[in-house]
Amino acid sequence: MQTEPNIQPEHASNPLKTLCIVGPTGAGKTHLAMSLAQYASSIGQTIELISMDSALVYRGLDIGSAKPTKAEQALVMHHLIDIIEPNEVYSAARFATDAKRLCTEIRMRGHIPVVVGGTMLYWRAWAHGLSALPPANSEIRAYLDERGKQIGWPAMHADLAAIDPLTAARLKPNDSQRVQRALEVYELTGKTMSSLLADSPSEDGRAGSDIPEWITLVSLEPSDRTRLHQNLEKRFDEMLSSGLLEEVKKLHAHPKLHPDLPAIRSVGYRQVWSYLDQEIGWEEMRYKALAATRQLGKRQLTWLRAMSGRNTFDPFNPTELEEAVLFCQQSIRDQIK
Repeated sequence: MQTEPNIQPEHASNPLKTLCIVGPTGAGKTHLAMSLAQYASSIGQTIELISMDSALVYRGLDIGSAKPTKAEQALVMHHLIDIIEPNEVYSAARFATDAKRLCTEIRMRGHIPVVVGGTMLYWRAWAHGLSALPPANSEIRAYLDERGKQIGWPAMHADLAAIDPLTAARLKPNDSQRVQRALEVYELTGKTMSSLLADSPSEDGRAGSDIPEWITLVSLEPSDRTRLHQNLEKRFDEMLSSGLLEEVKKLHAHPKLHPDLPAIRSVGYRQVWSYLDQEIGWEEMRYKALAATRQLGKRQLTWLRAMSGRNTFDPFNPTELEEAVLFCQQSIRDQIK
């Protein structure tokens, strides 16, 4: 059996500490990164941002993903934004490879890389590496796809639960991509995904709780949950006013797109898609989108709080926000050769 090589962190080739800004959705990561770019320019330096966000990689997912505007992208180089079509799949393993390569290339240009985002599976792959799993097998995937169409993905999930209850417990019954992958791994190896991942930093994907020495991690963690939820509600309503419905209509009309794709499962897009399919009404769509956004933020915070060694700042506290800015500025100065 052939396996993919282990994806290891980048510290071996890069002795400088890379600044990484993380936090839940709506915490102000992009705003902090943009202000940092202006600061770097003021001291004669150039930073380039590496997006660590699973929705921003897709072309055509602009409004609902809170993608940096064209004006923002013109001010500072952004990487890993608009790199694939929404019918394609972008994995944590690919992110780890891309982020490692980009950090090296950016430093070779004499610039400073800054990683920004909240997709924590991407973080784990980049910071701690991934254990080796068998590569995809087109024949087995085709078989599983056909079986999924015949009996439905909840039934496929039940099959997975019978052989790998640990993996099944963390996957939703309709998460066809991940259910398929777990079943594929079992078909290829005769071993469960949970057993194969047992030697990795964390079976549930959370970490290696410690921050690698080659990363400076700044975590924006709002203490006022009510205010965060209000901000998220306001932001989603602004997305609707800015044309989110029309954006999803274009995706909905694409013959290659369907609701089981990772792009369409993104928070906000999934709910508007269901509205266009007339499965739910407008108010229910809005309610479910906001609930999903809050749940995403909760999961991100749970993940972050499990990591020791992070530098934590409350973005809703003016004093702490200023401290975060100064801390990031010092991190940039520390990287000047």
